[in-house]
Amino acid sequence: MTSVPVARKKAALVTPPSTPASPLRGILFLIASTVVFSLADVITKQLASTLPPPEVAWMRYVTFAAFIIPVVLIRGGPALFRSQRPSLQVVRGLGMVGSSIMFIQSLPHLPVADATAIFFVSPILIMALSVLFLGESVGWRRWTAASVGLIGVMIIVRPGTGAFEPAAFLPILSASSWAVGAVVTRKITGDHALTTLAYSASVGSIVLSALMPFNWVTPSGTEIALGLCMGILFAIGHWFVVLAYRHGCENVGAARRA
Repeated sequence: MTSVPVARKKAALVTPPSTPASPLRGILFLIASTVVFSLADVITKQLASTLPPPEVAWMRYVTFAAFIIPVVLIRGGPALFRSQRPSLQVVRGLGMVGSSIMFIQSLPHLPVADATAIFFVSPILIMALSVLFLGESVGWRRWTAASVGLIGVMIIVRPGTGAFEPAAFLPILSASSWAVGAVVTRKITGDHALTTLAYSASVGSIVLSALMPFNWVTPSGTEIALGLCMGILFAIGHWFVVLAYRHGCENVGAARRA
């Protein structure tokens, strides 16, 4: 008899909370994630000047995993590692880790401000992919705003001029990989947010650990400390992104009417 309340408690932890939909909350979470990721990118730039970019990405994800997996175990136990859409979770994880690797690869060659500005092509790509794969309708106002943003990216990249830097393609590829992961996030509606974060951390850690024998440079104590800070900020940023797109997913109908 006493096992029933316990089972209900576990189910409540595993089942995504039914928080009322709020477009404003989703927007604020997305803005917060941008701020947190920007702070992480400043640290990443410093580390990428002395360590191989794949190793910097590995430090991100190992810290991410060490930070988020205990939280998952405390909140819901092993049940939170079970996903209703495991294949989509893996695809999302690959998209996120691919985005990290390519963005970090660009930082030794580009200023953080330029790489970040070019990366902001990602909302345009997300809009386009949402039309193709989510069946969303995007009005002319949003397409106009996206076109203005694309023009801004082209001004920064300056293709066809002597100032063009081939490394500028790396943030664009990073944004493309991120857009795939973001759209997949919108489709994963049955899992707890912590389940999504655990899959992202696990997939990234496994993929990057396989690369470490070919890209390892022993970090100093300062680099390890910076890597821990970067990884924690990265974990917080991913948490905000998942929450933001969950609210976006719950408000698809409202978005279509806008």
